[in-house]
Amino acid sequence: MTADLSIITLIAEASLIVKLVMLVLLMISFYSWLIIFRKRGELAKAKRDADNFEDKFWSGNELNRLYEDISSRPHTSRGMEGIFEVGFKEFVRLKKSSTDSNYVLEGAQRVMRISLAREIDQLETSLPFLATAGSTSPYIGLFGTVWGIMNSFRALGNVQQATLSMVAPGISEALIATAMGLFAAIPAVIAYNRYSNEVERLINRYDTFLEEFSSILQRQHS
Repeated sequence: MTADLSIITLIAEASLIVKLVMLVLLMISFYSWLIIFRKRGELAKAKRDADNFEDKFWSGNELNRLYEDISSRPHTSRGMEGIFEVGFKEFVRLKKSSTDSNYVLEGAQRVMRISLAREIDQLETSLPFLATAGSTSPYIGLFGTVWGIMNSFRALGNVQQATLSMVAPGISEALIATAMGLFAAIPAVIAYNRYSNEVERLINRYDTFLEEFSSILQRQHS
């Protein structure tokens, strides 16, 4: 309890610049944790949706029936399901107006690639912020530390006899900024590495499905 009060006292007595540094780090940490929890839910849902759709797709159901089931839903399809929907819709549309199998297949692949790019962009949303927070927060904290230590030593110039007790509070408050920088950076780095790996695996699954689905469409139109 005494240690907690001492830390609060040190923060309250810190210089304005150090307080601003701490405030910035606190805001970075808060927003990083919001992204971490939100991204965790988004990626878990994306993996569940991909698993469910793959089960339906490879269960032997007719593609027409699967497309009708997906397109009849009120919400917009996402992920692998969305890639299938736009690809099959374009395939059917082009098939009615052209007998050129290459033209039809390339048209379907084109819209599926566009849909894949949108899914990748959605999956990677907010990851750059985690990377930035993880790489810059320690330096922001270090800036606060250097500033606080500089002020402490500057104060020594105004006294004739310097003691450790005179500079210890200033150095302590400065080191809190470093600790807060690490507190903001470490979770962001861990989350970024983990989520980047999960996003990459999802993208590979989407891309593999796109190629496999294109092969199925090619066989149907040949």
